Amino acid sequence: MNRPITAPRAAYDRYFDTAWDRAWFSNGGPLVSEFEKRLSAYLEVEHAVVVCNATLGLSLLIQALELTGEVILPSYTFISSANVLKAAGVKPVHCDIRSADMNIDPEACAALITPRTSAVVATHIWGAPCDTSALQAICDDAGIALVYDAAHAFGVRHQGRPIGGFGRAEVFSLHATKVLQAFEGGVVTTDDGALADRLRLLRNFGFSGVDRVEIAGVNAKMSESHAAMGLANLDMIGETLAANRRRHELYADELAGIAGLRFHQPAPGASSNHHYAVAEIDADIFGLDRDGVVDLLFAENVLARRYFYPGGHRSIPHLPESGAPAALPVTEMVCERVLVLPAGAAIALEDVRAICGLIRSIAAHAPELAARLSDTGASRRRSARPDQVAPPGFSKPRTGSKP
Repeated sequence: MNRPITAPRAAYDRYFDTAWDRAWFSNGGPLVSEFEKRLSAYLEVEHAVVVCNATLGLSLLIQALELTGEVILPSYTFISSANVLKAAGVKPVHCDIRSADMNIDPEACAALITPRTSAVVATHIWGAPCDTSALQAICDDAGIALVYDAAHAFGVRHQGRPIGGFGRAEVFSLHATKVLQAFEGGVVTTDDGALADRLRLLRNFGFSGVDRVEIAGVNAKMSESHAAMGLANLDMIGETLAANRRRHELYADELAGIAGLRFHQPAPGASSNHHYAVAEIDADIFGLDRDGVVDLLFAENVLARRYFYPGGHRSIPHLPESGAPAALPVTEMVCERVLVLPAGAAIALEDVRAICGLIRSIAAHAPELAARLSDTGASRRRSARPDQVAPPGFSKPRTGSKP
């Protein structure tokens, strides 16, 4: 996991002190207004509607677009997308992904469209842009909406412009671990003025004026304290992206040449915010499966993760009422192989080197470690403390990293 990236405390205080002096902390204060204007300019979109978190942002978008029936989304994405669809009475239809970039497969998506399909919600996974042209053509032909989960993609450019202006709308996360964070929060971006107006009504109980409620909205407003953090971090976004890149390049250099480990790099010429360090472990070549590597890294207090496991289509809330879940072979393969390492601007370069040294050590002794993990049952340890995981006799290099 990534540590939060934070601006200097004094930078945050300069913004929040203005809210303190005005005694205006919520209900669309000046800092929220400024944050929206600056996000709109940075992302080159007409409208940026900030909300208290990205999950509610997507929920409001589903309501604003009046989605019904079925919505197609990748199974390999954060479970909140499927959850909010189901909560809205819309059936999530899970789609397979492409192995190269782990984004939704346009051909598989097209094959899932039925007369009940009202939209596609595609994710720019790890910040790598989807095939926006293919997806837009598919949705235009079907007469359905296309929206994007851009939670990972702040600061990424695609086809000569920032992610944020594709489809009907895009939803960014401003959670503490994201490349731009506002403690917690989200932003929905769109060039559709009517849609933006509807989203603003929905985030404030449906109020269009004093004592006038237009639609059934909720409280999804962002506070001034959150906007202050977002503004302070937006001021330094260029520095953040440069620091991310240095750490990502160091990972790539240090992990090069390890048999059975593939470190994901942006496609040649592609933009990236370099916020995620993602590897795949091929157990047959590496000598140890991904879960075993996670166990050993946990034992060293390195909080590596297997992400989006076991896939939305195999998650309990989304299992079919009868029969087995749909077979999504690429998603299932990726779910068994992906290893996400601590990254982002907040991790020290020496910690990146230490983590890579540990992985090289694991790779050098993989068959022996696999046998020991099997003997101790550590590969089943999902609820165990990290210090209960290390197999007997395994030397623990110090990383000093608690990402």
